[in-house]
Amino acid sequence: MASLRDIKNRITSTKKTSQITKAMEMVSASKFSRAEQNAKAFVPYMEKIQEVVASIALGSTDVSHPMLVKRPVKRTGYLVITSDRGLAGAYNSNILRAAYQTIQKRHKSTDEYSIIAIGRVGRDFFRKRGAHVILDIAGLGDQPSFADIKDIANKAVSMFADETFDEIYLYYNHFISAIQHEVTEKKLLPLTNINTEKQLTSYEFEPSQGEILEVLLPQYAESLIYGALLDGKASEHAARMTAMKNATDNAKELINSLTLSYNRARQAAITQEITEIVGGAAALE
Repeated sequence: MASLRDIKNRITSTKKTSQITKAMEMVSASKFSRAEQNAKAFVPYMEKIQEVVASIALGSTDVSHPMLVKRPVKRTGYLVITSDRGLAGAYNSNILRAAYQTIQKRHKSTDEYSIIAIGRVGRDFFRKRGAHVILDIAGLGDQPSFADIKDIANKAVSMFADETFDEIYLYYNHFISAIQHEVTEKKLLPLTNINTEKQLTSYEFEPSQGEILEVLLPQYAESLIYGALLDGKASEHAARMTAMKNATDNAKELINSLTLSYNRARQAAITQEITEIVGGAAALE
């Protein structure tokens, strides 16, 4: 049985740990609030650019673009969005498990695919398993701007355009609520699924539909990446907030259990001392 000193030391260390996890929970709650606002604020832009692209791509049979056309798949790119740090529950492991299992099913060799990693955890995960990480970025802020990922987004789109990849898939955590987010696979390129639920608006284009599509489609693909990143950041902060809350609650339960054990051990020690005193007094009579 642990001594009173050992139990007391463990209670003290657990209390310090719970103070840290509580502080981390509050910090994550603050970051989550802003990240949620950023993700929701980006939705109207995404819906509008999708509407315009769909209006051109679906509204005219005369307009075509390489980014809208499927081609024989020789090499696939996987853009995986994770965090730079852990302590976020199953946030990273769910994404990486889904992406890695899909890759193993689809490909027989590492020559058939490459990884574009946003986030240190994902980059390190695939490198340890021998996958080719062709592009990566780490150290993004908690509230990233488009300028932070413009370079990697532009390169990803360019790699499809120059046929380094014949298709690109996007893996990220889609934010639903503070306690719910789901791993999402989205086909980034080619843009074969740009249907919009809204009724298409008729636009007049100047100079021409083809020239506008030439500029708009790369921007649309890049905005899909940025939108997924904002979605992922909101999910990350929500997951970390939940994980730290659970850790704090578990620490409190452990403190209560240890305190009970401490009191019982202390009571047993006192009883033992009383018994020894009484026994000693009885022996002197």
